[in-house]
Amino acid sequence: MTRFRLLSAAALLAFAANASATSFIVTTDSIVGALKASSDATSDVTSSFRDDKIVLAARDDAASFVASEGDIRGVKLESALEHIRHQAPQLSATDAQLAQAILTL
Repeated sequence: MTRFRLLSAAALLAFAANASATSFIVTTDSIVGALKASSDATSDVTSSFRDDKIVLAARDDAASFVASEGDIRGVKLESALEHIRHQAPQLSATDAQLAQAILTL
């Protein structure tokens, strides 16, 4: 009977370890997918607006916005965000993502 319990415990342990590994892989894939989508959005913005005067003028405001975690929203940044969303309506990026993209220009 002891051998049966030992084998049962080993089987349950192996099953639990496999379930945890699968859960970890699914979670990791979800996070990587979200980061890739964010990166793609940022890349789209930087390539499209590299020479745009309105967007380039908002770099200082974008830096303040990012540094203050969204508390400081300058007029030039607001104008640039509106301009970007008007020029690329299919873009689904947050203000923080767009501000970071502006900083990379």
